[in-house]
Amino acid sequence: MTGGAGTAGHATSTTVPDTLRIALHDVCATAGLDPTGAQLIKFTNNAVFELAGAPVVIRIAGSQTARDRVPTVITVARWLAAHDMPSVRLDPRVDQPVRSGGHLATLWRQVPNIGPAPTGTDLGRILRRYHALPPPEQPLPTWRPLRPIRQRLTETDMLSDSDREFLDATCDELEDALSRLDCQLPPGPIHGDPFLGNLIPGPGGPVICDFDSAANGPREWDLTPVAVGGLRFRYVGEAPTQLAHAYGTDLTRWPGFTVLRKLRELQLVTSVVPVLRRNPALTEQWRHRFTTFRDQDHAAVWTPYR
Repeated sequence: MTGGAGTAGHATSTTVPDTLRIALHDVCATAGLDPTGAQLIKFTNNAVFELAGAPVVIRIAGSQTARDRVPTVITVARWLAAHDMPSVRLDPRVDQPVRSGGHLATLWRQVPNIGPAPTGTDLGRILRRYHALPPPEQPLPTWRPLRPIRQRLTETDMLSDSDREFLDATCDELEDALSRLDCQLPPGPIHGDPFLGNLIPGPGGPVICDFDSAANGPREWDLTPVAVGGLRFRYVGEAPTQLAHAYGTDLTRWPGFTVLRKLRELQLVTSVVPVLRRNPALTEQWRHRFTTFRDQDHAAVWTPYR
């Protein structure tokens, strides 16, 4: 795991909020690691640090939703490692997760970001392998995508009453639509958030990371992020077509795609709500996403959170 996972660049150590710096020092003290020179490479649902003195990436849960998902993250990481999947690996020298100073963290082997940029073809092949695996011995949670969204909405005081009412109503609408969805692919273990930003271009080929949303659910959902990314983010390029060809299914031709698109966009709107006050740099892009989503501006272009 490295800075190539879901972020366009590194935040310098001088930009690290004091609360995160303290959290990093607490976790490193417990794990016997040196935080000197660590770089904050991502701060949305989790704060992700790359250590300077060891090939280790530290992922500190940034909200209650993220903390609740840590056991699943560890289960999936070990399950994928047991099947030799191209995926990030937990640091085996440390008991996982690390609890320190009220913080909950996972520690990972750093993946050198030195390979070619991952493509939709790479992701399609990895997802085919993922979906063909026997389920883990420890069952994954049932896919309930609106539960963490609703929880995130309770973890913030940054929403106006009208914004909150709109998001609550949208959750209700999607809850009903999902209950009537007629999926075509066999259900089973899913990654939950597979997009190009969650592939790291390692020296042996791309590896997949970020298992927070793993669950038992419809396989169509794992094809949704890239399909929606092709409609919302300019940088996606040919990835949707490549993924559809490599996986063997073009999700956009399925009538249920409109429901999953709306759900994915709601996720992308609400994902950072709990940390907006602590990371105000996200606010401008968040407001743009929220406004265009609310106004049903399907042509609006979004950019990644930085």
